[in-house]
Amino acid sequence: MKQSLRDAFDIKFKSKDASGINDYEIFKDKKLLDKFRTEIVEALIDNEIPQNVSLNEWINTEIDKATLGYDLSNLERSHLFNLIDNEINGYGPITELLNSDNITEIMVNSPNEIYIEMDGVLTKDESVSFINDEHIIRTVQRLIGPLGRTIDAANPMVDSRLLDGSRINAVIPPLSTKGPVVTIRKFKESMNNIDELIRIGTLTPYMARFLEVAVRGKCNMIICGGTGSGKTTLLNIVSSFISDNERIITIEDAAELRLNQNHVISLETRRTNYDENAEITIRDLVINSLRMRPDRIIVGEVRGKEAFDMLQAMNTGHDGSLTTMHANGPLDALNRLETMVLMGGLDIPIKAVREYITSAIDLVVNIERMSDGRRKVTSISELEDFTGDEIKLKEIFAFKQHGLTEKGEVDGEFILYKGVPKVYKKIKARGVMDIEDIFYPEKFNKNDEVSPLNEEKPEEKKPEMLYYRGKYEGIGPK
Repeated sequence: MKQSLRDAFDIKFKSKDASGINDYEIFKDKKLLDKFRTEIVEALIDNEIPQNVSLNEWINTEIDKATLGYDLSNLERSHLFNLIDNEINGYGPITELLNSDNITEIMVNSPNEIYIEMDGVLTKDESVSFINDEHIIRTVQRLIGPLGRTIDAANPMVDSRLLDGSRINAVIPPLSTKGPVVTIRKFKESMNNIDELIRIGTLTPYMARFLEVAVRGKCNMIICGGTGSGKTTLLNIVSSFISDNERIITIEDAAELRLNQNHVISLETRRTNYDENAEITIRDLVINSLRMRPDRIIVGEVRGKEAFDMLQAMNTGHDGSLTTMHANGPLDALNRLETMVLMGGLDIPIKAVREYITSAIDLVVNIERMSDGRRKVTSISELEDFTGDEIKLKEIFAFKQHGLTEKGEVDGEFILYKGVPKVYKKIKARGVMDIEDIFYPEKFNKNDEVSPLNEEKPEEKKPEMLYYRGKYEGIGPK
């Protein structure tokens, strides 16, 4: 039986307490805590801070007024002070959650129903709560205010980024029948390089090296996966392989990519609001970017009519373009891409669309969030050829799951299929020769690099060829 790295090195992990200091542990009477908090917050909203009085003195004065006649312990009073301080200087009850490096997702379903994601595991956090629905809306307004966004009855939905790069989505009545619903997706600062993905087992060194040379060799690439699978994180990391001397145009709904190259231009869409500003879509920005002399075009996510313009850019000299897409796998990504091109209302035969896709896209990378919460790159495939009405999609690397361990962790192996991919010719033509040992192992020492994650040698697996015929025409091996 194969051992994981954790078992082999006998690594012990301490369980993490996601709840922190629980309101119920400090205040046995939760209603009393909410009463104090409500009175103090309303007083702070209705009144301005007096002159010659410090903020801390003002908060303490309001606490004294609200708690008059109650005998609070020092711990209770300190906790109440921190709650009020977060209302003024932070983002209310979720301030500590936003500051935590271990939390990757915050979901507010109601004032007393807040969930967080830590290490891929979703749990309900009993340590925080809001006063009411209005309290949630005020907190959202504070979060999005510096970005020029707003949320109210006229604009009941917002999808934006925060100042730290996190993504926020909020929906309020009448669109949400339950009340305000807020989802904040944070990005780990540590998750900013390919070495970190190798360390946590998302991919192998061979796969990482291949993706690096594919980007340097200007291969057009789609990164696909489900919601929360890590598409944007992976896109951000592979984009870091782009040379400093290239002009990069990034196009996103909410600017999340953080590229450190010298020549990066970030474009962000604009939605209509009550000021009647004209809407600027992803498609508008893709078309405009072609007039900005880009060396690379990176589209945060393609989801509509802009798909045709993006393919057009890839086919007209803008090699090395990257994008993400929601899809369940490489085959589903091709089907969605075809559908999105046809959404543009262009009278193009399906066969011509598939030929266009084949000539534009070089690689499809699929990343998944596994049942144990970990993310893995489950497939790196190339569009090899187009014959008849079929697109040939050939896997280069794959992750094959065998089952689950006794601890509930995914048990599987990474595979490197035999054969030299067609896309390697394009990479070599760009002068990138760093991965010959992967596809020509006979030229190198047998004891050279082998992935510690059960990555097999090229000769041990035959290539797997899948044929894409379209959603209603059948998909499968031939």
